[in-house]
Amino acid sequence: MKIHNFSAGPGILPAEVLKQSAEACINFDNLNLSLLEISHRSKNYEKVMLEARNTVKELFEVGDEYEVIYLGGGASTQFAMVPYNLLTENGHAAYVNTGVWASKAIKEAKIIGNTKVIASSEDKKFTYVPKGYEIPTDADYLHLTSNNTIYGTQIKQFPKTNIPLVCDMSSDIFSRKVNAKDFSLIYAGAQKNMGPAGATMVMVRKDALGKTGRKMLSMLDYQVHIKGDSMYNTPPVFPIYVTLLTLQWLKKNGGIAWIEKLNQQKADLLYNEIDCNSLFYGTVVKEDRSNMNVCFLTNKPELEPEFDKIWKDANISGIRGHRDVGGYRASLYNALPLESVQVLVDTMKEFEKKFA
Repeated sequence: MKIHNFSAGPGILPAEVLKQSAEACINFDNLNLSLLEISHRSKNYEKVMLEARNTVKELFEVGDEYEVIYLGGGASTQFAMVPYNLLTENGHAAYVNTGVWASKAIKEAKIIGNTKVIASSEDKKFTYVPKGYEIPTDADYLHLTSNNTIYGTQIKQFPKTNIPLVCDMSSDIFSRKVNAKDFSLIYAGAQKNMGPAGATMVMVRKDALGKTGRKMLSMLDYQVHIKGDSMYNTPPVFPIYVTLLTLQWLKKNGGIAWIEKLNQQKADLLYNEIDCNSLFYGTVVKEDRSNMNVCFLTNKPELEPEFDKIWKDANISGIRGHRDVGGYRASLYNALPLESVQVLVDTMKEFEKKFA
């Protein structure tokens, strides 16, 4: 029985990646040993780590001016590591607040040093992305969150700035073309478009580091992890391997250009139904709608149990909205096929036909 998995994260993975990952748990690299029980210092695994790092740079089309590291602790740990590594003792950082995760990043940065919120969409419950704000030219960096999973907004055009640009791309990384060279640092938890929960990727310009003026704790120092090839301590071995397989799947099928086109088709199909169906409406302004997390409500909340029955009968999973927002949220991550979106659209049509 096929399940149509719209989970917001951990999200859907390609079927072939799941199969390869399962096989590696039994016999990795023809060693007759499980990936889960070999040394991360073995040549077999060092090859995985090197390729996982290099594939990120290849997909982002950047050169040796950038380093890629894999860490544990989720993107939430990066909320602290970013300012710890980039915010100077006498400087300040600029943040744009577009939702829950941006708010948490701001909270951590304020503990590290002087942090200023230069724009926010909190006034309208994060239903839009701020635009036209003034970026301080003397800030150590500007921090953005590219996509907001809970509220369903996405930055469509990144601001041009002469200060270092930092972005949390946890929920839309490698889903669309971006000019990675515009960023000094990009980070992402793997569990939406890159792989399973447990690994976090950081790509950083080498010349952005070593300027804070503070004595660094080893485990929180990007330069320590760079020097250790992401293995200063034991890395999350299995999640990084699955991430590599997922990136290879993306590359094999046509890379970011291929997946961006497919993701746009999926988003257009679902948003078109939301806009024309008399029983549903979207929750954010149209120009800021996320192609990854589609949030919508029914204008007849008393009928939600009826709609829930329809989509559950269609083997759909994971479309309940976040507890802070309610309603519905369909996450259209890279591995979700267009077919699954069509099944969801069909259930919405059926719901309208029965109850409009």
